[in-house]
Amino acid sequence: MSETFGPEYVRPAQPDCPRCGCCTAVLCEKGRHSVTRCVGWTSAEHKRTVEGCPCSAETTQRTAAWRAAQVRATRLARELPLLPEVEAMLRELATGRSVEDPQGLFPQLKLRGLGQLVHARPAITPLGHTYLAARDDVRATTPVRIVEVDTATRTAQVEVSGWRQGELATVLLDQIVSDSGLDADSLVGLWLVAEANCQAETHERLVLTGFRNSEPVPAGWVRVDGGDDA
Repeated sequence: MSETFGPEYVRPAQPDCPRCGCCTAVLCEKGRHSVTRCVGWTSAEHKRTVEGCPCSAETTQRTAAWRAAQVRATRLARELPLLPEVEAMLRELATGRSVEDPQGLFPQLKLRGLGQLVHARPAITPLGHTYLAARDDVRATTPVRIVEVDTATRTAQVEVSGWRQGELATVLLDQIVSDSGLDADSLVGLWLVAEANCQAETHERLVLTGFRNSEPVPAGWVRVDGGDDA
């Protein structure tokens, strides 16, 4: 005689994400705010299904992975730039013209996410444009005030004095903590300094790097690299 212990429990199905065909809404909410994307919150058996989810991709603006990629490309451009001949190829791709690659340079761009194949031809990626902007833009040391911290989305709202006073920009909380060495719970209200492309036309183009602690300074102060205080 077999013993029964009541009906078998079946976990209720979670609603699908309305923006993609691969994830649940709960998974995409987690993935959008994580640099590991949806795939980082998925069991091994389902990783292949969700690895290309657009809701958390680094090619989708304002995801955590996108913000991290902007910082990565900017730091690459400023701290460890491409070889001149590889950068020259990237600039040629940025014009939209067809480019030949007799020296086999394109794999270096593809490896870094700066280039991609489109119809079997080399092309620049949005991250490639970010790299070139970081190479060409003037970046400045500017005061940054931490206005708000959201530990759920792992983001911080900051005011960048050298960019637009009174407007807030979103930065990854873990970036600030990693750069500055400060605890997330102590950040709100603090003045830090960071490097920024203070002439950026939009929030999406603004990229901050190198957060570090600072004494309080006048809100209008900004110093351009190699220049005098103004």
